[in-house]
Amino acid sequence: MPQRVFVGLSGGVDSAVTAWLLKEQGYLVSGLFMQNWSEDESGYCTSAEDYQQARAVADELGIPLHKVDFSAQYRERVFAAFLKQLGEGKTPNPDVLCNREIKFQPFVEHAWRLGADWVATGHYARVEHREDGPHLLRAADDNKDQTYFLAGVARAHFEKVLFPLGALTKPAVRALASQAGLPNHLRKDSTGICFIGERPFSAFLAEHLPASPGPIETDTGVVVGEHQGLQFFTLGQRKGIRIGGLRGAAETPWFVVDKDTKRRALIVSQDGEHPRLKRHRVVTEPFHWLRAPSPNETMLLGRLRHRQVLAPCTIQMLPDGGVAADFADLQRAVTPGQYLALYSGEECLGCGEIAAR
Repeated sequence: MPQRVFVGLSGGVDSAVTAWLLKEQGYLVSGLFMQNWSEDESGYCTSAEDYQQARAVADELGIPLHKVDFSAQYRERVFAAFLKQLGEGKTPNPDVLCNREIKFQPFVEHAWRLGADWVATGHYARVEHREDGPHLLRAADDNKDQTYFLAGVARAHFEKVLFPLGALTKPAVRALASQAGLPNHLRKDSTGICFIGERPFSAFLAEHLPASPGPIETDTGVVVGEHQGLQFFTLGQRKGIRIGGLRGAAETPWFVVDKDTKRRALIVSQDGEHPRLKRHRVVTEPFHWLRAPSPNETMLLGRLRHRQVLAPCTIQMLPDGGVAADFADLQRAVTPGQYLALYSGEECLGCGEIAAR
């Protein structure tokens, strides 16, 4: 009997090609559209349009489409955590949380209840199902590889997961979408996360977090302005700092080089390569392992943000469950709230949230 697979059909090209490929391979394919954000009056969230696109793809492929509302879980598990971390002066990564808390938890569980044998998504990643369990591997297209965003998912949730796009490049996926006559083959890739969309980021945050003013100081302690909240800034940022013409200062950009959360002080410099922006050592909160490295895996690869070039590092396990990773090369803008993902060759071993200094 053909096996039944539920595809997370988002309305985008990647998930549409995923469904088409699996149908071509003989699976009984069903689509499952997840609504993760309640529609607001601003029109920035496109979930209604996304659903119509998913509906059109399902009709073209002749597959059933289910719709499930996870917006309550999303607000509780992702959005609330996002706001909390911003309030602490961190720069959170809601994509990692969304995959862990929504796309590979309630989504997978809902698919099982509907009778799925497998679930599949349009992520650019690979999973190998071996005797000792699933192993998460980098995609063939390094530019699109999304294992960084998947590194926080519980390993058990990869047990019955398929990633059909893992061996393909984005241009190849576009070509397949056109070849298959999928109605959304020309649709642009979505950017950002639904609840922010294309709206002004600072204005959106101001609706949800109270202003928390503090001084803007140079690295030598000179006050050069005032900010309305550390949540509006991230390390390495050079735009939107709003320091006007400062007497005696060079006419060059200012950069955020640090945050003093206790004093709510934003530390800036006109040196884009300031020493505070560079570190050899990165320390994490308790690390989430998909597979812990063996004793002979002494040199690993690390990534501090999506699409960053993998960099060699050695690691030390910390008593609290965290990891200290020592990189051969200096790492720029190591940002608390983001994640350190570790790799052994092409295998993603897991990730840990970067700790504050």
